[in-house]
Amino acid sequence: MTIKTLFPRSAFVGFDNVFEELDRIAREADQKFPPHNIVKLTDDNQEYLIELAVAGFEEDELEIEVDDRTLTVRGEHKSKGREYLHKGISTKRFTRNFRLSEYVQVAGADLKAGVLSIHLKVVLPDEKRPRKIAINSNEVTHDTIGTNTKQLLNEATR
Repeated sequence: MTIKTLFPRSAFVGFDNVFEELDRIAREADQKFPPHNIVKLTDDNQEYLIELAVAGFEEDELEIEVDDRTLTVRGEHKSKGREYLHKGISTKRFTRNFRLSEYVQVAGADLKAGVLSIHLKVVLPDEKRPRKIAINSNEVTHDTIGTNTKQLLNEATR
């Protein structure tokens, strides 16, 4: 079966990872359970919070994993042998994936009042952080989070 796309893959060389990512997003677009929020915690886009509604799940029934920039949350409810007359709270097994940006790291997770909160932080390596270079000087000032430190340039001049 041939799938017609807006941009034919044959027109792009070396973009396989982009097409694979778009295919993955399209396949997972129908994931609706569990419902979730993504919250921006800081104005500088350095911290986020993913909140998943997991009412009915215990902590030992949930699993959080990060592999190759994909955050995966799994839940599998252990039956307590109850007979329900009406069951309105879903405890079906689920797997929910979130693709993380290059420098996003999971800082922690918490389960309170049926909401699983996963705290994410953007952690840029020193070489990717903005830096200020003084004019007529061999010193560089690195802008780090809340701290300015000066470091000597160790570049050989030729």
